[in-house]
Amino acid sequence: MHEMSLVEGIRSIVLDQARTHGFSRVTVLRLEIGRFAGVEKPALDFAFDVVMRGSPAEGARLEIIDLPGQAMCYDCMTAVEIASRLDPCPRCGGGRLIPNGGDEMRIKDMEVV
Repeated sequence: MHEMSLVEGIRSIVLDQARTHGFSRVTVLRLEIGRFAGVEKPALDFAFDVVMRGSPAEGARLEIIDLPGQAMCYDCMTAVEIASRLDPCPRCGGGRLIPNGGDEMRIKDMEVV
C-alpha cells in the first residue's frame, strides 16, 4: 500500500508548514489527484486517518479533487482530456497521443487554525 508512504510525505509537509506558519491545527486538507496517479482513494483515506494521528492534521477532513487525464494529440495538434492513457483523440480520433497531465498529486490548500 504505497498510499501510506504518500500520506507520510503529506504529514511531513503539514509539520513543516505548522512550524513555519505557527498554526496548531488543520481542519481541512485538499489534495489534487490526477486520474493517472495510481492512487487508491479508499486506501488514501484510511492511511490519512492512521498517519495523521498525533499531528496537527489529526481529525482533519480530507477532500480529494479529481484532475482529468490530459494528452497532446499530434494528429490534430490539440490538448485534450482522456479517460485512459490508451484512448484515441476525442477530437479527431487519432492515435498519436502523448499524455502530459493527470499523474500529479499535490496539496492544493489547507484550512488551519
